[in-house]
Amino acid sequence: MGPIKRIKYSEQIKVGKDLAHLNRALEAKVAARTVELAKANADLLGREALLKQILDTSSVAIFVVDLNGRITQANRRMTEMFGCPLGDLLGKPYLTLVPPSVREISQQRMLALLAGSVPSVEVDRLYWRADQTEFWGHLAGRRFYHADGTEGGLVGVIADISLLKEHQRQLERIAHYDALTNLPNRVLLADRLHQAMTLAQRRGHLLVAVAYLDLDGFKAVNDQHGHEVGDQLLMTAATRMKQSLREGDTLARLGGDEFGAVLIEIEDRASSVPMLGRLLAAVAQPVQVGDLLLQVSASLGVTFYPQAEDLDADQLLRQADQAMYQAKLAGKNRYHMFDADQDISIRCRHESAQDIRRALSKNEFVLYYQPKVNMRTGQVIGAEALIRWQHPDKGLLPPDAFLPVIEDQPLAVELGEWVIDTALIQMVDWRPAGLDIPVSVNVGARQLQQADFVERLRSVLAAHRRVRPGDLELEVLETSALEDLEHVSRVIESCRELGVRFALDDFGTGYSSLTYLKRLSVTQLKIDQSFVRDMLDDPDDLAILDGVLGLATAFRRQPIAEGVETVEHGEMLLQLGCEVAQGYGIARPMPGGELPGWAAAWRPDPAWVGRSPVNRDDFPLLFCSVEHRAWILAIASHLRGEREVPRMDRHHCRFGAWLVAEGHSRHGAQPAFANIESLHRQLHALADELMGLNALGRNSEALARVHELHDLRDALLARIKTLLSETRLHELFSMGGRS
Repeated sequence: MGPIKRIKYSEQIKVGKDLAHLNRALEAKVAARTVELAKANADLLGREALLKQILDTSSVAIFVVDLNGRITQANRRMTEMFGCPLGDLLGKPYLTLVPPSVREISQQRMLALLAGSVPSVEVDRLYWRADQTEFWGHLAGRRFYHADGTEGGLVGVIADISLLKEHQRQLERIAHYDALTNLPNRVLLADRLHQAMTLAQRRGHLLVAVAYLDLDGFKAVNDQHGHEVGDQLLMTAATRMKQSLREGDTLARLGGDEFGAVLIEIEDRASSVPMLGRLLAAVAQPVQVGDLLLQVSASLGVTFYPQAEDLDADQLLRQADQAMYQAKLAGKNRYHMFDADQDISIRCRHESAQDIRRALSKNEFVLYYQPKVNMRTGQVIGAEALIRWQHPDKGLLPPDAFLPVIEDQPLAVELGEWVIDTALIQMVDWRPAGLDIPVSVNVGARQLQQADFVERLRSVLAAHRRVRPGDLELEVLETSALEDLEHVSRVIESCRELGVRFALDDFGTGYSSLTYLKRLSVTQLKIDQSFVRDMLDDPDDLAILDGVLGLATAFRRQPIAEGVETVEHGEMLLQLGCEVAQGYGIARPMPGGELPGWAAAWRPDPAWVGRSPVNRDDFPLLFCSVEHRAWILAIASHLRGEREVPRMDRHHCRFGAWLVAEGHSRHGAQPAFANIESLHRQLHALADELMGLNALGRNSEALARVHELHDLRDALLARIKTLLSETRLHELFSMGGRS
């Protein structure tokens, strides 16, 4: 080890001074840096405090969510908006602030935002407060990143828009609801009607009823007692009418004392009658306003959709309005059904003969075809050719709009021959599509009375040799045949020799005679639609129908029922023994090109398939349903002051007498029979009670209970149907046992 070098004292002193100086400089720098850092920290804390103050004074909620969807930061407005302290919010999953009903879609949007599928989101949505009350918030959210570029999560802003939503809801209600009655207004009614029309088109077999109702005598109440009393009357009437309708139906106030209603899923025109009666009864009930007892009535017009013409909602409301006006003209306190065919006829009546001749030369006439079917077997057995005018300005016109103008002119013969010729061509055109059926053509009196009618028909048939003469059927009106029975009889006989068959149309409307029925060699009797249409409500029409069917059987003529509009019409006809029919309940007239497709797809209603005639010993059961339906309608009319109705004691009504005699001996052992007796007694007892209330001046109370009569009647008719089914099964089993 070498010798240690000694440093001079003076050098030591110098080094120490240098170190001291260096230390002081370092301490100064540290102190300065410390002051600088302290100042920077103070500035940062100040900025953070300022930022927190800014965030806490914001009127919107601001929050940060991490990548796991949990809240890591929130301002004071956030705690106020959700009603919980900051400590409860931090670490809480954001989705727990959203009600369960919208949580799934909120989660999808959050995941899309975190995944970068969308850069930001802005949406109105429901939120949950801590007390689980809901409020509307407007959310604006965006992803954010740390300084080093890594993903930080989401930052969101929520504005409470509950007042805005409420104001929007109020504006929408003002736009769509009546302020006095809280019923939908005309705008919302039109929207509901559009929806109902679309649904009816989609389903195909159900109708929409559109009613227009005006209060009778309301102006007098307003003038005499003032608007406040009138308003109370309107509100009460509106509430009662709404309660009388079914769920899904819409009642609206159109203005003043006018109301509209849309009734959905109507099976047929007849099934709307109880609902219309309930509306009228609801309005007719007395209304107590202070010391005043007020009573008004209503006039109601109704139309139905769909119709033969393509209509919009406004046109339907106008039709219902027109029908309402007719109800007023007829005496008020009643309903009137719009007649679309009559309206077309009135609007179009009458084209001139010159226009009709021009239309024939320009091929503006077309044939529509209405199928004839066997309701029991489902077979399409033929079609009736019906003329229409495709008017260039007025659209499709029915025959009533133009045929009356030319019925006594030579042009009627010319047009009639055009119909026969066109129908023969159509029969040939159908065959490639697999349709080979007879077609019937209406022959007018003028055409039939032509001396050369048979020869001209022979010439037409010769021009269409591909058509079998037996496939052409000529329909002649009963009244036309009676004008010259001798001549018509000779024509029919000559046509039979050609192979052409005849049918007697609208049978039952003329002076039916056994003598002339025997002399006319027709193969078919077409029962007039007026008897068929009303047979379910009019016992006289049912009796006429039964008599016509009896004549057809006796003279070996095939009966065909016109005007089958409902399943119930078909059921009654089959039970009476009439299998062949046509009508809107089967098919509306259609262009020739549509018939093959319809025929291939058509199936009879299940209630018709295999339905056999009722034993004549049980006909009182069929007549009972019609008699009691008509009787109850008459009672309701009497209670509304429209007609006098004698009481019908249950022992003196025809069905009551049958029950205790033939009915009891024939069906007394069947379970359904006891229920029928009981329901029959209840029905008559209730009718007596309501008539008694009416006699005591408690008419409104009686009217309010009319629906109970309808319910009992429906129950009785259902049991009668069950009894008939049981009887038929018993007869079938008995026949099987004998075989």
